[in-house]
Amino acid sequence: MNANWHFATEEHLHMFLANPEKYAPQYGGYCAYAVSNNGLADIDPEQFHIYEDKLYLNYNARIQQEWLPEKLERIEAANENFPNLVD
Repeated sequence: MNANWHFATEEHLHMFLANPEKYAPQYGGYCAYAVSNNGLADIDPEQFHIYEDKLYLNYNARIQQEWLPEKLERIEAANENFPNLVD
């Protein structure tokens, strides 16, 4: 998806190359909270959460604190919304 990836070690690079889909953020790298609200927003790369081996990113720390307690409902909503946001 034309993203630039940075790796801390060569081992991490090889892990990524073996299964890049595993490491790709959900919703094209947009904020999971925004997508759950049927919108798109940039993210702070330090505001991430891994749930069931999937990477979710958030706009900022405050948004992440709102997203975390509701993540199951918000993931469900985001999964429904995202295909329509990127068409």
